[in-house]
Amino acid sequence: MAVITTIEDLRVLAQKRVPRMFYDYADSGSWTESTYRANEDDFQKIKLRQRVAVNMENRSTATTMVGIDVKMPVAIAPVGLTGMQHADGEILAARAAEKFGIPFTLSTMSICSIEDIAANTKAPFWFQLYMMRDRDAMAAMIERARKARCSALILTLDLQVIGQRHKDIKNGLTAPPKPTLANIINLATKPRWCLGMLGTRRHSFGNLVGHVKGVSDMRSLSAWTNEQFDPRLSWADVAWVKQQWGGKLILKGIQDVEDARLAVASGADAIVVSNHGGRQLDGAQSSITALPPIVAAVGDQIEVWMDGGIRSGQDVLKARALGARGTMIGRAMAYGLGAMGEAGVTKALQVIHKELDITMAFCGHTNIENVDTGILLPGTF
Repeated sequence: MAVITTIEDLRVLAQKRVPRMFYDYADSGSWTESTYRANEDDFQKIKLRQRVAVNMENRSTATTMVGIDVKMPVAIAPVGLTGMQHADGEILAARAAEKFGIPFTLSTMSICSIEDIAANTKAPFWFQLYMMRDRDAMAAMIERARKARCSALILTLDLQVIGQRHKDIKNGLTAPPKPTLANIINLATKPRWCLGMLGTRRHSFGNLVGHVKGVSDMRSLSAWTNEQFDPRLSWADVAWVKQQWGGKLILKGIQDVEDARLAVASGADAIVVSNHGGRQLDGAQSSITALPPIVAAVGDQIEVWMDGGIRSGQDVLKARALGARGTMIGRAMAYGLGAMGEAGVTKALQVIHKELDITMAFCGHTNIENVDTGILLPGTF
């Protein structure tokens, strides 16, 4: 067994163990994937200031995100089809997050349902919602999240239409995979994954199948999803969701200062600077590049988080230095899950936390609350 020291180690192992269509689903961007690559690459351009002869004892990475105590300023982002990276994937990731002390977010397009997560965890989790044309279905889903003790709702704003991801089309992505010759050959090389899937009944979209009128199986679900993602989404719809929910509301997918100001006006509790992991508008700027002007415009009025490209604790520290109250990780979690199940998600969180803690110390700080642009080399951000 290889020694795991980085998120990249987990990615390599996940690529070996997860069927190609599901690994590619998590590890791809839209069109040329330029924004997907920029999300990671732009972090590397930001340089840190090393400080010495500073007492590095009693360090703390603990903080809060929308008033919730977190061990580090990281939450698990909503990732569709997580339960296809590994059997019962959302349950395992939620358990790992709970034990570690950070929030877990369940995607609308998850394999395990809201009720599955509630039954298998004790800590309140977050639920991510897409705007659908069927308002009754949305209201019912919001009510289910409330009954499941979800402590925040994340409304994703940047998926009114779906960006084209070439790999998904070429792989013929479906959940579960269709028994084509290419898929059967590929699955034959993933015995660990196949055994896990044989041991669970969760093979479809648990939040939708059996809960939404007209969706009884994968074929009808596909047609429903294509019809239901609402291209008419407006700020009036955000107000409707806020009224229906009544709790903490986080808006994900903000990349522009003007939209950030509108998000503040909507009464949201936090915004996530995000380009959907480079999976929507290819050619958009990276999340870490979009972050500083948004923080400058609205950071004193609302919690600003960022998502996209985080593969290390150093990335988390850089985002925090540039004003992000919190960060979200999607692919780092998916790689860990695909590689080693719950233990892999735990390992991913441990890797990120250790890098965050040690890098913070080298930069002369012992408390994450005191980190600001002073830890960054001028001219590199």
